[in-house]
Amino acid sequence: MKESKIDTTPIELLTEQYRDDLKKYQNREGLYIQTENQLKGTKQIVIEMSSTIRELKTQNDNFQAEISRLNEEIQLLELQIKK
Repeated sequence: MKESKIDTTPIELLTEQYRDDLKKYQNREGLYIQTENQLKGTKQIVIEMSSTIRELKTQNDNFQAEISRLNEEIQLLELQIKK
């Protein structure tokens, strides 16, 4: 059998370079997707924390108002006791 005299080295080198470039692209794409998912998750956490902070602020304001009301009631009771 006669051996082919065509030099396939350039094609093999191009193929190897293509595989390397493709692998780099896939790695970058994977990193991009991972980063995007982390950002979406972080954004959701911030939204939930913001909502919780607003809720806690409202509760705190309500408790402060109740404390003020109870303090006034205590003062009125103390005045009644002194009479």
